[in-house]
Amino acid sequence: MAKKILSWNVNGIRAVQKKGFLDWLAKESPEVLCVQETKAHPDQLDAFLLNPPGYHVFWASAIKKGYSGVAVFTKQKPVSVRQGFGVPRFDEEGRVLVCEYPSFVLLNIYFPNGKAREERLRYKLDFYEETLKFVQALKSKGKRAIISGDYNTAHKPIDLARPEANEDVSGFLPVEREWLDRWVEHGQVDIFRKFDPQPERYTWWDLKSFARQRNVGWRIDYHFVTGDLVPDITGAGILSEVLGSDHCPVSLELKGL
Repeated sequence: MAKKILSWNVNGIRAVQKKGFLDWLAKESPEVLCVQETKAHPDQLDAFLLNPPGYHVFWASAIKKGYSGVAVFTKQKPVSVRQGFGVPRFDEEGRVLVCEYPSFVLLNIYFPNGKAREERLRYKLDFYEETLKFVQALKSKGKRAIISGDYNTAHKPIDLARPEANEDVSGFLPVEREWLDRWVEHGQVDIFRKFDPQPERYTWWDLKSFARQRNVGWRIDYHFVTGDLVPDITGAGILSEVLGSDHCPVSLELKGL
C-alpha cells in the first residue's frame, strides 16, 4: 500500500493550529508531514502540537524567535534525525531536518527567500549549493533521497502566472532557475511534473492582493526525488483546496517506507 508524504509551508505553526491544523492532520493522516516556516521553538508550543496522536514530531528552530523553522510529523520513527547541514551560518536559521528511514533519506527544507536584499540572495544561492553538496554526498553512499519543502523559486515559466513580469524578481531570477536546472542535471526529479504537466498549478499566492481567489500564483513548493526513487512513486499532487496559509500542501505517494 502506498504511503502519503505531504509538505506544507504553514506560515506559522501556532497560527495554523488556530485554523484547524491538527484536525486536518488527523483527517489527512499522512505517513509523514514536512512543515516549513513554523516560526516557533518547541518550548512555545502546547502538548497538542508536540505530541499529536500517532506521530513522532521533530523540530529545527532558528536562533531568532518567530523566524523560519521546520518540523517533521512522522508515524514511523526514523532510524536517525539530524538538524542542519553542519554549517553554522545555515543551521542557525533552523531550515533543515534530515530523517533517515530504512529505504531512503527525507530532507525537509525551508530554502531562504532572496527578495530582501543582495546579501540574502547570495545567502540563498550559497544555501542551494550546500544542499546540492549534501545530497550528492548521500548519493555517493548509496542513499536514495526525497528533498521536500519550500524552494522559494519557480523553475519554469509554466510554474507561475506572470513569468514575464517577474523575471527581475527573486524567486524567478535566471541565476535561481539555473541552479534548479543544475539540481535536475545532477539527478533530482520534480516528481509532481511526472504526474501533472498542466499549467496554472500553483502552491503559493500573495495574500495582500487576494491572488488566491484569482489563482495568480507561483509553484515554489516541491518534492524532488533522486532518480532511483522514481519507480517507487505512485502519485503526486497539489492540495490547493487546503487553506490556512499563503501556501498549500504538496503530496507524493510512495510504495512502502
